[in-house]
Amino acid sequence: MSLRAETEAPPSARVHRFTRAERWVHRGTAALMGVCVVTAAFLYIPQLAVMVGRRELVVRIHECAGVALPVPVLLGLASRAFRGDLRFLNRFGPHDRVWLRAALRRDKRRASRPAGKFNAGQKIYAAWIAGATLVMFGTGLMMWFTHVTPLMWRTSATFVHDWLALTIGVVLAGHIGMALGDPEARRGMRTGSVSEEWARNEHPLWRP
Repeated sequence: MSLRAETEAPPSARVHRFTRAERWVHRGTAALMGVCVVTAAFLYIPQLAVMVGRRELVVRIHECAGVALPVPVLLGLASRAFRGDLRFLNRFGPHDRVWLRAALRRDKRRASRPAGKFNAGQKIYAAWIAGATLVMFGTGLMMWFTHVTPLMWRTSATFVHDWLALTIGVVLAGHIGMALGDPEARRGMRTGSVSEEWARNEHPLWRP
């Protein structure tokens, strides 16, 4: 056996985390959400709005991306693995409350933050963004089809849509920031597998 073979460290074991269908649901949703956020910025921020020569086209792109936003998730329901993940995200157990208390105390010790396949923060984010997307979808339709609802409803829908869009932008920025700080989590979403060590440290209650 050569000296090179003796000194090389063995590759880290990998565990399966996401199927191809799950990854494409995430990518499709992220792409459509990104189009919605970017076009909304060009429509509502004056410094960006003056850069757009065809505002009507931007409006149409924004509307089409918004209407299509639920499509990746609806298509993903055909995947058993995706439906299983939705069940995981929808269950909040005692260990999730422990995780949240530790997060509120800014206790970053891994032993104080037990998590299954998804931690409590990810579950709350998923529930919030799903609810926000439904509200944005409904208020957007009321703003689009102006002849269907009374003026008061449309005015209220515009108010909710605009302010919720700002909140979504802030939350998404936080989500992206946390993803940038965890390369292995990003690799799991990109390739479908994560290192065994990462899974053991970050999601000790998860049994792949």
